Amino acid sequence: MSQQNSQPQGRRPSHDPAPDTHAGDASPDVGSRLTPPVPATGVPDVAPSVSRADGPRADAPRAEASRADVREDDVVVVAADGTSVPAAPAGQTAVQSPGTAACDGAEQAEEDTVDFPSEDLVYGRIPVTDVSPVIEGGRFPATAVPGEDIRVAATVFREGHDSLGVTAVLFDPQGREVQRRPMTLVATGTDRYEAMVRPASEGRWSFAVEGWSDLYDTWHHVAQIKLGVGQDVELVFQEASLLFDAASKESGRSSEEVRAFEEAAEAMTDTSLTPEERWQIATSEQLRGYVERNPLRDLVSSSPRYPVEVEREAAGRGAWYEFFPRSEGASWDPETGTWTSGTFRTATAALDRAAAMGFDVAYLPPIHPIGRNHRKGPNNTLTAGPQDPGSPWAIGGPEGGHDTIHPDLGTFEDFDAFVAHAHGLGLEIALDLALQASPDHPWVQEHPQWFTTRADGSIAYAENPPKKYQDIYPLNFDNDPQGLAAEVLRVVELWISHGVDIFRVDNPHTKPLWFWEWLIARVREDHPDTVFLAEAFTRPAMMRGLAKAGFQQSYSYFTWRNTKEEIEEYLEEISHETPGFYRPNFFVNTPDILTEYLQFGGPAAFKVRAALAATASPLWGLYAGFELFEHVARQGAEEYVDNEKFQLRPRDFEGALERGESLAPYVTRLNQIRRDHPALGDLQNLTVQRTSDDAIVAYSKTKTVEHGGVEVRDTVIVVVNTDPHATREATVWLDLDSLDLRDEDFNEDGSFWVDDLLTGSSWKWGDHNYVRLDPYVEPVHVLTVRRDVK
Repeated sequence: MSQQNSQPQGRRPSHDPAPDTHAGDASPDVGSRLTPPVPATGVPDVAPSVSRADGPRADAPRAEASRADVREDDVVVVAADGTSVPAAPAGQTAVQSPGTAACDGAEQAEEDTVDFPSEDLVYGRIPVTDVSPVIEGGRFPATAVPGEDIRVAATVFREGHDSLGVTAVLFDPQGREVQRRPMTLVATGTDRYEAMVRPASEGRWSFAVEGWSDLYDTWHHVAQIKLGVGQDVELVFQEASLLFDAASKESGRSSEEVRAFEEAAEAMTDTSLTPEERWQIATSEQLRGYVERNPLRDLVSSSPRYPVEVEREAAGRGAWYEFFPRSEGASWDPETGTWTSGTFRTATAALDRAAAMGFDVAYLPPIHPIGRNHRKGPNNTLTAGPQDPGSPWAIGGPEGGHDTIHPDLGTFEDFDAFVAHAHGLGLEIALDLALQASPDHPWVQEHPQWFTTRADGSIAYAENPPKKYQDIYPLNFDNDPQGLAAEVLRVVELWISHGVDIFRVDNPHTKPLWFWEWLIARVREDHPDTVFLAEAFTRPAMMRGLAKAGFQQSYSYFTWRNTKEEIEEYLEEISHETPGFYRPNFFVNTPDILTEYLQFGGPAAFKVRAALAATASPLWGLYAGFELFEHVARQGAEEYVDNEKFQLRPRDFEGALERGESLAPYVTRLNQIRRDHPALGDLQNLTVQRTSDDAIVAYSKTKTVEHGGVEVRDTVIVVVNTDPHATREATVWLDLDSLDLRDEDFNEDGSFWVDDLLTGSSWKWGDHNYVRLDPYVEPVHVLTVRRDVK
């Protein structure tokens, strides 16, 4: 099946219009709602005739009259005598030249006129621009999971000095308005506004941004100035009276609100009251509360609706544990000098271990037959002995290919029992999808067109110069895209039928984006719960392109961000620049990646990386052996010596735990903290906090949720010493607004309590706080703010 004749139905139909342009029709108060003297300054009831100076006729073909040809200074009003005068401002009457007579109907019909205003103008009455998260103009949806807070932002401005308001509106999959959130100015002078919205369930949601004239705030600002100097006092209160009278007639107001606005309107013109008394009524806490909850809006202008795909929890939250089933329960017989591979039955111990540490996903490298031709030996050597199992990524042998299980691991029946055991523990199975083949794969003989043939007639093997991978043939998607795509779809659906709902895709950046866009959409048509993780360590454009094409998760640069500056910059990027479509999974290590930080940082480095990954990102993972502090690299390489990709690696996890040489208790505690604190389940709520030391990183996350009908405010503050060799001391300056602190959270002395979730210690904190972190004791604080202390 080719992408040309198949209509994906996953993230988006390929020919959908980008956004829904009638976003405002769900709002009951779009347009002018109030009566003079608050002017309905929109379009006049009868629009004046407008012509373009030296422009095309109104009945000319659309291509000849595109908006690119129209300049602001070209718009003029046609007077009755045919002369042109500047167009009147909106809301005012068109100007005629003195002494002119009205044109008769026939003459008017011949005028070179167009309707004003044109329906295809880009700007509304209040310009709403640069809306986010909008992906490729709305052709792809932004992504979220249920209950996640999504940052909606837009640049909104207007002419003149009147006040404006901005609102984010969320629509459920049925198109019903379900949330309306006031947006706040990010910084003075930027005209950039933000708000958080929260979809509640899975499905295709949408959002829009409304800009509007804030009538009350405009009046309040002008009145404050004029009353302060005694200017136009009665006129100011007359305008207030008309404003409150119009507010009392708005639909949706409670009887209490209607009565309050009616009384206020009457009081504004009561000259027996002093100006100060009338001002107190107009600005009373009661009226301001009503206005805040239901603003007095005019000239409401909406952006189009933009899509948000809300996927299941596992798409955006979870803790992953990677292990090789063949190493779990593997044994060496010194008498015969032979290895016995682990099996799915023995590997259930790894599932028990992962569940005990609080992980959500057990990720398996490829479990298929491995080729013999050019098989790699230990540490990626070119010669393999008879006992060397080869790389699981060199897929395919006489037994079969991607649709077959390696006979050493067991049968499909054994695999099904393995998956059932995982599900019984609350774990999901993620399977590696590596679209490549060994020279012995059945595809090589049956479908040679799926590979690249070189000038000498040989099939090209994988290379990353100077590295060569003679045991792996990359696929070529250009020779027979339809046949190859159909085969991959068949393979994926086979494993879905055996209980696999998550696929970790190996090197997706070496395949064309159209293929992933098609495959993921096609799979999710019939299996909407399927999740795809991109193992792509490559250029940012490609990594982001894969996310837009449908990958719900991606490996990230986190592995190589180890200094304070690197970490802070990266956390800002993933939480504020790309979270609308790119979800990073913070793996601390992989079979391919053992950074120098872990090689030489000692146990403290492992704690630091685990704590950062588990608290900064809603998705994190580790490869087995990390909890044993494995840190020895192959000389000259950034990967493990005696790499498990090329040999069996049984480990004594239980013995290490008994000897106190395991990080498992620490990892378990981190995963429990993640479960207990919903703030850690979001990404866009991350705020980097300032510190005085060049190795101390601090950040916070805050989220409000409901438990049993009770509002719970959850804040976690993380402070990390990234220097694994030395004690560091610093001052941490907190942005208190980001912590959502309220009066009841403060002690009598203005401080608030924080409790360390790792050590159990507690301190009184404020806006600036001293910390001392010793890597040989505890290099990390994971703090929670104690609420309602009064």
